[in-house]
Amino acid sequence: MLTQFKKNIETHFSFLKGKKLLIACSGGLDSVVLTHLMKNLNYEIALAHCNFSLRGKESDGDEMFVIGLANTLEIPVFAETFDTKKFAKEHKNSTQMAARDLRYNWFAEILKDFKYDYLLTAHHLDDDLETFFINLSRGAGLNGFTGIPKENNKIIRPLLNFSREEILKYAEQNNLKWREDSSNEKTDYLRNKLRLEVLPKFKETSKSLLKKFQKTQQNLQASQNLLEDYMALVYKLVVSEGMDSYKINIKKIKELPHTEALLYELLNGFGFSEWEDVSNLLEAQTGKQVFSKTHRLLKNRDELVLTEIYFEKDDKEILIFEEGITAPITLKMEPSKYIGETEKNLIYVASEKLNFPLKLRKWRDGDTFQPFGMKGKKKLSKFFKDEKISLNEKEKIWLLLSGEKIVWVIGHRMDERFKVTENTRKIFKITYLKE
Repeated sequence: MLTQFKKNIETHFSFLKGKKLLIACSGGLDSVVLTHLMKNLNYEIALAHCNFSLRGKESDGDEMFVIGLANTLEIPVFAETFDTKKFAKEHKNSTQMAARDLRYNWFAEILKDFKYDYLLTAHHLDDDLETFFINLSRGAGLNGFTGIPKENNKIIRPLLNFSREEILKYAEQNNLKWREDSSNEKTDYLRNKLRLEVLPKFKETSKSLLKKFQKTQQNLQASQNLLEDYMALVYKLVVSEGMDSYKINIKKIKELPHTEALLYELLNGFGFSEWEDVSNLLEAQTGKQVFSKTHRLLKNRDELVLTEIYFEKDDKEILIFEEGITAPITLKMEPSKYIGETEKNLIYVASEKLNFPLKLRKWRDGDTFQPFGMKGKKKLSKFFKDEKISLNEKEKIWLLLSGEKIVWVIGHRMDERFKVTENTRKIFKITYLKE
């Protein structure tokens, strides 16, 4: 296996030569074999071990084993203990997901702080097959069946071409020692159930099943590449990008075949799960929304607008004195001898009508003002609707107030009551400097 592994490294991961490599080592069979293989090929390596405190003395034993392995091989080792259950509870997550977040966040810190170039993990071909079936059970799209990536930014998986049987054979032939994780024998988790009960029966159907599985994944990857090329063309045709949003042109996407499939491919990376609700937005009324944990998809007339979610509406008030303010937005306030042309980001106001300190806050339900050039008052909600300002844009709008009167809907319209007239003695120029 060493010869095959060396060839695999030289063919697919030649860039690792001369780099500082960190190996995620649990102490189990796979990571121990990966460690010995990389050491035998004379790469500069170090080990990183996570003690998740989930199996008591067994977890501590794993940690001591990895430290001992590093000492025997005379390589650096990093070990960290985590209170995984506490972290999971605080972040309202499963123990498995909490351990994953803790693990990869800590690995990233080591890479940065100690200047390691890449992280190597010991995922192998059987892991890939298990992941395929897990994604199958979850109703994944094509991308979910193309396999665990061999390379993902700083994460490298050089054992993906090798089966667990090959790895075990290498370990036994070289008299390697490793730790067995007792939790791997429990069928509480889907992956363990697949590994222990389902896949052994499946493998009995063909001795070359894993090799055929690899070929299937190669074919699926080719199809995925073709799809990505097509979606790049679709993206240019139907999507426009704003400063903080993506807008999908409904008319254009409906003119294309397989509209719902296109929507899935465009939005799949944003955490949406209720795809029927997403597709229903195409025919919904303006204002209808669908949410994922991180994003909102809003029907706004002839567009679907995708934005990140703003979880809290900032309701605080900020006092502004005559020198202006630089946070959370930048306003420049200065006396002016004359009045120029009013713009969206620039207004001139009658200074004697202002009562300092002014206030800065977000808009609230029930807010009214007298738009510049109009005689009567108007609710801000009605103004936003008339101006076709989307829900996401409304949440970012700041108001400048004098007392309880709105001076300026910043970036949109000033209030008629504060305009400069022939009787104005002192003029104030206020500029909104966008970040």
